[in-house]
Amino acid sequence: MKKNYLKPLTLACSFAVAGSILLAGCSGDGGGSTTSNQPSTAAGGAEKTEIVVGRVAPMTGALASFGKGSMDVEEAAIEALNADGGLYMEEYGKKLPIRFVLADSESDTTKASEAATKLINESKIDVMITSHTADTVNPVSAACERAGIPCISVDTPADAWVANGPYTYSYHAGFNTENELSCFVDAWDKIDSNQKVGILAANDAEGIELSSAIKEYAESRGYAVVDPGRYTSGASDYTSIINDLKAADCDILVGVMLTPDFSTFWKQCNQQGYVPKLCTIAKACLFAADVEAVAAGTGICDGLVSEVWWTPDHPFISSLTGQTSKELGDFWTAKYNEPAPATMGYKHANVEILVDVLSRAGSLDAGKIIAATQATNLDTCIGNVQYNDDHVSVMSLVTGQWVLEDGKYVQKIVINTQIPECPLTGDLKTLPGSTQ
Repeated sequence: MKKNYLKPLTLACSFAVAGSILLAGCSGDGGGSTTSNQPSTAAGGAEKTEIVVGRVAPMTGALASFGKGSMDVEEAAIEALNADGGLYMEEYGKKLPIRFVLADSESDTTKASEAATKLINESKIDVMITSHTADTVNPVSAACERAGIPCISVDTPADAWVANGPYTYSYHAGFNTENELSCFVDAWDKIDSNQKVGILAANDAEGIELSSAIKEYAESRGYAVVDPGRYTSGASDYTSIINDLKAADCDILVGVMLTPDFSTFWKQCNQQGYVPKLCTIAKACLFAADVEAVAAGTGICDGLVSEVWWTPDHPFISSLTGQTSKELGDFWTAKYNEPAPATMGYKHANVEILVDVLSRAGSLDAGKIIAATQATNLDTCIGNVQYNDDHVSVMSLVTGQWVLEDGKYVQKIVINTQIPECPLTGDLKTLPGSTQ
């Protein structure tokens, strides 16, 4: 396996829990310090001994599947670098180890903001990384903007993130609404339908963004859109929405939902005798464990379609470790005894971007970090990352379909229009229990 260390980095690796904050770090002198005429102290004269990186992720709550494995993946990304003593920072004339400080957003926007603020004020972080839906990334980015802390985020729909801007200190790598909708419409085009599409979206940032974009985009591709309106996340009865979709004779559904919301909706659809030919749902159907939970031992999830951010079959290599996407996926499978989810690649890429930026900045000065981030042009395990004037790097997607095989749900890649080099692993099919 090729190693590409850029400039060496150290991360310590013990855990301590205090409230909702988990500290990842261990003592150690960083080893191999490099001497220079540059000062070795931080502003105010205090000795600078480490780079403190805040990390907010949903470790509990409705989005816990997104946060799963965050510290395992991020520590593994720099494990081979630890022996080299840390990242050389020109400003201090020496190598500095990195210490990650992990805080749980608890899958709540308010708590995500509070967690970020606590990291900034109490842990005195130098830079923030974050990921896993707008419910986490948007409030964390906003907290960093208020405090003047550089923030590097990934994997949230870019449009929903940009809508909270403009940004000075925050940068984001993720797919945009057009890429997401393209995944779904490409799937619609492959089936025989009446071309009537029903929308499912909550009155949250991602739901509002998708629902406002889908009508024009779908109609430009020849589809008629039926919009029963926004629902409130946590709703227990979707009967009125289901009745509207049935009355409109929608062969296709499209939406973005939390897994608990989709689980309630989808079970009620089946109970009430409404199953479309194709159900293309973002966010709720990304993880095998979530699909299994929705199905609850039944076949009702056989044929569900979702966007796919990354797979072990992606044709990209880590700039940090030289690992292929398959090797990164193998790490996850060995650790958790399950196929690597789409979030695996983005967790690793977040660290790739962080190391590259700090390496080029050579400083913990916010202005220098921002300048280095803006100049990013990095080939990562999720593809090339370059930021535009909105501080966004738009990433490509492929389309996946969940298929029930030998009692387990397996995700097949059925459309690769945006990344032709990513191999197809299955053929798209309509929902077996379709009542349309």
